[in-house]
Amino acid sequence: MLKDGHLFWFLGDFVSRGVVPRGVIKIGRCVSIKGAEEVLDKPYSFEISTADAIMYFVADSEREKEEWINSVGKAIVRQSQSVLSQEIQDYS
Repeated sequence: MLKDGHLFWFLGDFVSRGVVPRGVIKIGRCVSIKGAEEVLDKPYSFEISTADAIMYFVADSEREKEEWINSVGKAIVRQSQSVLSQEIQDYS
């Protein structure tokens, strides 16, 4: 789940208010996202890299994998632009 500048992941497919995420990444810490089929030898896999770690995920289909890569990639770009804009304002 991508929400409020964070990527959350859960153990199961059903997510409600009471379900605790298995993990969370701040989008601002993400450096890249790309396919990882060759690395994991699993179809529909992708990796998210931060300065500290590389995390691997597996989607249910090629379409879902591409949707994750596109959505998280756009969020990374938006976050980077926001940080750059703030740094320019601070510099002025």
